[in-house]
Amino acid sequence: MKERIVKSASNLFWRYGIKSVTMDDIAKELGISKKTIYQHYADKEAILKNVILEEITSQRCEMEMLDECSDNPIDQMIQATDQMRNAMANMNPSLFYDLKKYYPESWGLFQSYKHEFIIKSIRDNLAQGISEGFYRSDIDVEVLSLLRIEEFEIAFDPNIFPPDKFHMMRVQMQFVHHFLRGILTEKGFQYYNTIKDKSAIEFNTHEK
Repeated sequence: MKERIVKSASNLFWRYGIKSVTMDDIAKELGISKKTIYQHYADKEAILKNVILEEITSQRCEMEMLDECSDNPIDQMIQATDQMRNAMANMNPSLFYDLKKYYPESWGLFQSYKHEFIIKSIRDNLAQGISEGFYRSDIDVEVLSLLRIEEFEIAFDPNIFPPDKFHMMRVQMQFVHHFLRGILTEKGFQYYNTIKDKSAIEFNTHEK
């Protein structure tokens, strides 16, 4: 039952955001009473924390698989963005904003994952790209690894990119496109130009 509650809540959060979903909504989605939910979880944030933990575990496993399967750092960065696109295809843009503004404990889980795994993964990618001659040797790995993760978060800020004017993944694609072009060597550009049009990522997407 606990797994069913988390799965149903996750589906609702992804479709409608977090703040607008109530315990009544979760109970209705499951076809059970709120009392049954409260037997397993004290409140909505307790459910949300488990949703976030499961999502982090899933995303971490997929990222580790990309590290093993990617031919080089450029492939890895492109495929990671493609993976993100698939994961967020049906996500309500307000979810990330709600998480940051209203649910500090769950936001803290994401921040821990960000600093302990995502930033390290980006840093490793940049260092590998430099050593293999795909990225410029003069880039500052520490600065750019932080920039890349902050770009990810900025795309979710409705004050900067209102969802009625900007499709979230359109913004993310433009960010990764811009980021890569700024760090590639001539060797990197040559390889990048051979694969970018074959990628599932639509760098010039016209989604609004």
